[in-house]
Amino acid sequence: MVFVWAAVGLVILIFAGDALVRGAVNLALRLGLPALIVSLTVVAFGTSAPELLISVQAVLDDVPGIALGNVVGSNTANVLLVLGIPALLVGLSMEGRETRKSFVTMILGTLLFIGLSFAGPLTWWHGLILLGALALILGDQVRESLATRRSLADVTEVEGADPSMRWWKIIAFLVAGLVGLPIGAQLLINAATQIAQMFGLSDAVIGLTLVAVGTSLPELATTVAAAFRKQADVALGNVIGSNLFNLLAIIGIASLVGPIPVDREFLVLDLWVMLAASLLLAPFVFRDWYMGRVWGLIFCAGYALYLARLVML
Repeated sequence: MVFVWAAVGLVILIFAGDALVRGAVNLALRLGLPALIVSLTVVAFGTSAPELLISVQAVLDDVPGIALGNVVGSNTANVLLVLGIPALLVGLSMEGRETRKSFVTMILGTLLFIGLSFAGPLTWWHGLILLGALALILGDQVRESLATRRSLADVTEVEGADPSMRWWKIIAFLVAGLVGLPIGAQLLINAATQIAQMFGLSDAVIGLTLVAVGTSLPELATTVAAAFRKQADVALGNVIGSNLFNLLAIIGIASLVGPIPVDREFLVLDLWVMLAASLLLAPFVFRDWYMGRVWGLIFCAGYALYLARLVML
C-alpha cells in the first residue's frame, strides 16, 4: 500500500500544480500584471510548486535528505532521462536554438550551488544567496525581453493563459492547487520515508531516486510532446529552466525554513554527477550536435547505471 500512497501523492501533486499555474496565471493577468512578468515569474514558480512543496515539507518533517535529493536527483534526471527518452524515441535537432546564454547561466548556478554545499549545512544565509542570484537572473531576463520586444507580451502565449476564463473557474483552480499541493506533498513524503525504512535506504537516496523521478514526470511529458512536434528548443529550454529554478528557488526557499545537511555522499558523488550531466549538453548547445537515438541510449543507460550505483550503496 505504501507504493500506492506514493503514486496517489504524486498524481495529486501533478494535477494540483497544473491547477495552481492555470489559476495564478489568469488571476495575475486579470489584475493587470504584464504577460511578460507573469510568464517569467508566476509560471516559473507555479510549475516548480510540486518540487517546492516536497522540499519544504521534507525539511519540516525532519527528513531534509529528501529535499536535497529531490533537487539534485531531478536535475540529473532532467538531462539524462527527460532529454534521453525523447532523443531515443524521435531524436532532437538542436539547430537554431537560443539557449546558449541560459545554458551558461545554468552551469554558473550549478557551480554556485556546489560551492555553497561544501560550505554546508545549507542554512538561511545560503538560501538568501541562492534567491539573490535568482532575482538577478529574472531581472536580466525581463530587461532583455523588454529590449528585444519578445512575443511573450502576447497573453495567448503565456502557459495556462485563457482570456475567457470565468472568475469562478480561476478561484476553483487556485483552491484546488493550494489545497492539493500540501496534501500531495505530505502523502508522498510519508510514503517515501516508509519505503526508505522498508528497504534500509537513506532518505537522501529515496529523494535522489523515487521522489526525483516522480517530480520529473511533468517535464518528461512536456519534452516528449515537444520532440514529436520537432520543437527541440522547447525541450532544451524546459530542462535548462527547470534545473536552474530547482537549484536557486527550491533549495533557496527550503533552506530558509530549516537547515539542510549535505551528506558526504552528495559531496563525493551526486553533485558531480549532476554537474557532469549538465556539461554533457555543451556540444549540443554550442556545436549544434544532433541528439539522435544513439545519444538517447547513452543518456538513458548512464542514468540507469547511476540509479544502480545509488541503490547498491
